[in-house]
Amino acid sequence: MFDQTCEGRPLKLLNVVDELTCECLAIEVARKQISKDILRSLAGLMLKHGVPKHTRSDNGPEFVAKAVRDSIYPTGQSLGERLPESFNGKLRDELLKGEIFTTLQEAKVLTELWGREYNQVRPHSSVGYKPPAPETVPGSLSATAS
Repeated sequence: MFDQTCEGRPLKLLNVVDELTCECLAIEVARKQISKDILRSLAGLMLKHGVPKHTRSDNGPEFVAKAVRDSIYPTGQSLGERLPESFNGKLRDELLKGEIFTTLQEAKVLTELWGREYNQVRPHSSVGYKPPAPETVPGSLSATAS
């Protein structure tokens, strides 16, 4: 996705969503994102969440880049169709259209907060009207020893 700061400087957002759980795994905000940046982000997510069997993208120039294609296919993944517009539409309608970002850092902080609310608070119909990654309170589960 694209947006800009109040002085017209570009913002590029890389949104990564798990389609099965509806969890937003990342919203990476930068002035520019080239294939190397995309690979670094995806590698970090794969280390944290495991290697997905299938990856979909909007097939923008960063994903069409040979370096990204060559890196994704050897992992056994297939690079498929366009990302569903639902997440991007919500992000645009609920955050980007209502905010005038003054700095890159402000955009990063506000998208991070929005992503947390999206994952931990807001119910999603596709997962039984529950948040995809509800916030847990440490020590809230009672354990009994026998």
